[in-house]
Amino acid sequence: MGFGHRVYKNFDPRAKIIRECATSAVAPRPERQPVVRAGAALEEIALKDEYFIARKLYPNVDFYSA
Repeated sequence: MGFGHRVYKNFDPRAKIIRECATSAVAPRPERQPVVRAGAALEEIALKDEYFIARKLYPNVDFYSA
């Protein structure tokens, strides 16, 4: 959950938009920064992992909206 999409086999275009919105919404709230950093780290690790690469699993809207 949060990675992959049955229609989008590349990065979900909606996910790019919600990622920017979520990041900018959290920026003025320093108490939320650890959560954003953890999410960014998970995203970075998953995008480099062979399992995710082989199956073309990219972060989707659920990943960023959670």
